[in-house]
Amino acid sequence: MARPLHKLSALQVKNASPGKYNDGGGLYLHKRPDGGGQWYLRVVIHGRRREMGLGSIQDVSLKDARQAADQWRSIAKQGIDPIKEREKQRREAERNLHCLTDIALDAFQSRKAELKGDGKAGRWLSPLDLHVLPKLGKVPVAEIDQIDIRDTLRPIWHAKADTARKAANRLNICLKHAAALGLDVDLQAVEKARALLGKQKHKAKHVPALPWREVPDFYTSLNEGSVTHLALRLLILTAVRSGPLRRMRHEHVDGDIWTIPGDLMKGRRDSTPDFRVPLSRAALEVIEQVKPFERSGYVFPSVRKGVISDATMARLMERSGMDARPHGFRSSFRDWIEETGAAPYEVAEMALGHAVGSSVERAYRRTDYLDQRREVMEAWAEFVTNQSGDEVIKNEKI
Repeated sequence: MARPLHKLSALQVKNASPGKYNDGGGLYLHKRPDGGGQWYLRVVIHGRRREMGLGSIQDVSLKDARQAADQWRSIAKQGIDPIKEREKQRREAERNLHCLTDIALDAFQSRKAELKGDGKAGRWLSPLDLHVLPKLGKVPVAEIDQIDIRDTLRPIWHAKADTARKAANRLNICLKHAAALGLDVDLQAVEKARALLGKQKHKAKHVPALPWREVPDFYTSLNEGSVTHLALRLLILTAVRSGPLRRMRHEHVDGDIWTIPGDLMKGRRDSTPDFRVPLSRAALEVIEQVKPFERSGYVFPSVRKGVISDATMARLMERSGMDARPHGFRSSFRDWIEETGAAPYEVAEMALGHAVGSSVERAYRRTDYLDQRREVMEAWAEFVTNQSGDEVIKNEKI
């Protein structure tokens, strides 16, 4: 025979004396001497009695308590512990309430070790901070869909194409991070948004480079013997990126070999190997000339503190009326190799610190072509310093 339900009335609940009262179906009211009270549901699961709190009478009315009791009795009839099920639902709700800002910061912390300088410059978060988080930062990550992402990136999708691309990539990483945390997110949301936004009109702009035939004249003009002039001279002679050169230390140089630590290389990872740069006679002369300027072990120190900035070198070229920028000398060097046949492809790419071949090929090829690169860099230095005349280097030389 079914147990009678709804034994209590709202008035009885309000005026009840301290004690326990049965509303039927396992729903009870425990009235306290201070006038307060608590609803609880008594059920039997797998032969064990369980009592589940449903809230206080100040917050939960008799009607609401009965509805909650019906819900959890139904769960219990399925052989599921309603207390454990409610806790499970609470945890899932909490996970899904994580806002994008929290996820982005947690993703950044997890990736700091992969970033240059542990990400202290803030460049990884910058596209999100500027263009995504102001609009979506407070939105639970589980609620973010392709429409949200499309509407957020649309203002910069064509006007600031590179920034938009970075923002989309970072956002995709955040969604994957959220999924790894157990959150219910749409891992395809960014790709769907890209499809909605369409192909970007903006074309990537390459760093302006000085034509290789004009490099000797510019090199000759760098004759003041200042830190900036000498830094540009060594940048040209070694064809390295400005970052490693600006952070160069004298202990990195051993004989005619400059070893750039792996953590200074572009796209560095924990496994990034050190990179050996063969130094030509002209490059060694520049290093000797800059020694009096050394401070705190740095070969190219700034006037105030730290090291010379890339902007300092770029401004010098700009004041000379040049469109070219320091990074462009890598292209000048590469074009010189290509047009003069100074080195095979693998040697040329290795001279620039580029990865050559697939990961499998690189695993089996252990050489860094140091001897061949030494000859190439010496030939480049002779050309740059106007010592090579009109002689063209041929592949047979390598």
